[in-house]
Amino acid sequence: MHSRAKGKSGSTRPSKLSVPAWLSISKKELEMLIVKLAKENKTTSQIGILLRDQYGVPDVKLVVGKTLSAFLKEKNLLKELPEDLTALIKKSIAIRKHLDENKHDMDAKRGLLWTESKIQRLVKYYKESKHLALTWKYDPETIRIYVE
Repeated sequence: MHSRAKGKSGSTRPSKLSVPAWLSISKKELEMLIVKLAKENKTTSQIGILLRDQYGVPDVKLVVGKTLSAFLKEKNLLKELPEDLTALIKKSIAIRKHLDENKHDMDAKRGLLWTESKIQRLVKYYKESKHLALTWKYDPETIRIYVE
């Protein structure tokens, strides 16, 4: 919405809907590995990329039977804030820090408005889909506690 790009980048999903025969890792091993990586404070996308690149797992859902975030939620290892919302909050904190030093940077002020607009839309979505509590509120002054 706030960029010039069309957003076409991204990887394609595997075409098969069954576990590949060449996959050497079992379901139990994969579950233990996911739990280990989650306890190391890896995000869901970092876990997925590690599993794909280092262990050759094309799709966690094929092996485990549920999505990575659903599996982590079942094991009570899912973080309180979703990953995309956390990234936007970190970005807004960095822009605010920059604006404290450079008060007349109008481009940064516009970037902060855009970033906080994205945060508000995501918060609205996550409240509607019950990923966030209805009482959760984005407050730029106190939000640093959640992220840091």
